[in-house]
Amino acid sequence: MTMLLASAPENGITVIFNTFGVTLPYFVASCINFFVVIWVLKRFAFGPIQSMLEERRARIADGEAKLKQIEAQLAEPEANTAAAIAKAAADAQHMIDEAREGAAVLSEQKAQEAIAQAHQILAKAEVAAKADRERLTVELKREFGRLVAATTAQVSGKVLTTEDQSRINEETLTRVEA
Repeated sequence: MTMLLASAPENGITVIFNTFGVTLPYFVASCINFFVVIWVLKRFAFGPIQSMLEERRARIADGEAKLKQIEAQLAEPEANTAAAIAKAAADAQHMIDEAREGAAVLSEQKAQEAIAQAHQILAKAEVAAKADRERLTVELKREFGRLVAATTAQVSGKVLTTEDQSRINEETLTRVEA
């Protein structure tokens, strides 16, 4: 039959072993069996599972690192695009400002040119008016002299010579101009 730990002095462990019917050879065999099963599980079950889990963790970490890298790469073109848009907007505003300034300068130049042309036209008109005035004055003097000579010839009843007509014209013109 089974040998109980009755030969040892009775202490707490002996009482527990006797109460539960634990025998030393079966207990040692059970402990050896337990450690063999643990070693087999660790070697052939838990080890591969642990290595597979480590590989998965490594792949997940790599995937997260690549995801962060891709997000950074995606953010970079967006930032570049935003910077390019901002630069293009600034350039466009600069061009608009330059165009406005150029238009103002050109408008001022055209206004100055128009004023200069207007002054030239006025000067030409004054010269033309003065020339017309002088021409009309000369014609008027000539006509006036002819009329005075004709009137004098009719009043005196005699035919005036060219010399008489010139003298009368000069006297009349001198009086009219004074």
